[in-house]
Amino acid sequence: MNNSVDIEQAVNDLQTMLDMVRWAVSQFNQAGLFYGHGTDNPWDEAVCLTLHTLNLPQDMLEQTGEQLFQARLTQTEKRDIATLVQRRAQERIPLPYLINQAWFCGLPFYVDERVLIPRSPFAELIEDKFAAWVTVPPTHILDLCTGGGCIAIALAYAFEDATVDAVDISTEALEVAEMNINEHQLSERVYPIQSDLMDALQGQKYDLIISNPPYVDAEDMADLPDEFHHEPELALAAGDDGLDLVHKMLRQAAAHLTDEGWLFVEVGNSQFHMEHVYPDLNLQWVEFTRGGHGVFAISRAELVAYFAS
Repeated sequence: MNNSVDIEQAVNDLQTMLDMVRWAVSQFNQAGLFYGHGTDNPWDEAVCLTLHTLNLPQDMLEQTGEQLFQARLTQTEKRDIATLVQRRAQERIPLPYLINQAWFCGLPFYVDERVLIPRSPFAELIEDKFAAWVTVPPTHILDLCTGGGCIAIALAYAFEDATVDAVDISTEALEVAEMNINEHQLSERVYPIQSDLMDALQGQKYDLIISNPPYVDAEDMADLPDEFHHEPELALAAGDDGLDLVHKMLRQAAAHLTDEGWLFVEVGNSQFHMEHVYPDLNLQWVEFTRGGHGVFAISRAELVAYFAS
């Protein structure tokens, strides 16, 4: 496929926003893309890409209805859209990296290939303020393996009186986190900290520890679609069973939790391995109403009892 010819044909032959979206969907279908970084189908992907390129808000269609699709585009606008469509289709780069924006908990975040694209079911727990477990609003929270800081920032919005330590081993990821913290004007409540899990947190205690660590096992890593290989492997891979970091985290957590504190960890498909390795650990698996799985909750008291036995 000749990239320049495709773009020129789109610019010359297509007129409206609907034309561009329809053409983009055809390109995506022809390329056999994978969707899992913000959208789950080619239509929504194409609409998101087009709105962003036109500097329109993502909810614009809700305000205008279908008539927005009939808007005619300039040559420059069509070329900008077509160029991004070709990059998405041919290089298989996830859309949030192409537009440097992802959404989590209804909030916009800057992302690039230094950090994972946020897609955690933790969003539902944060919006519900962990209601089934947390009865007193936490004042000190730890977001472990924070990446671009999305979970930490969303926690700060949810718990307005809390401070949040945003911890990651990657200094590159923390550079992105700091950008997002500043953009959301939360630098006085959210603190990026470089640490290998909790090693640099001596003496710190938290009412709530949240972690979305690397948890992809070796078998799943080998089977990931091309789109995922644009994400930092450090943030995905976690050994044969996907639990390399979780084993250490479980042993460290009790010392950093307050008496009534809770630890929440996402392990995704490695839930099977967790249940096999820790059959006697009283893990509470979260049930989500909006999709997602593989997140467990455990209290400090249960952790202390388990490791004392």
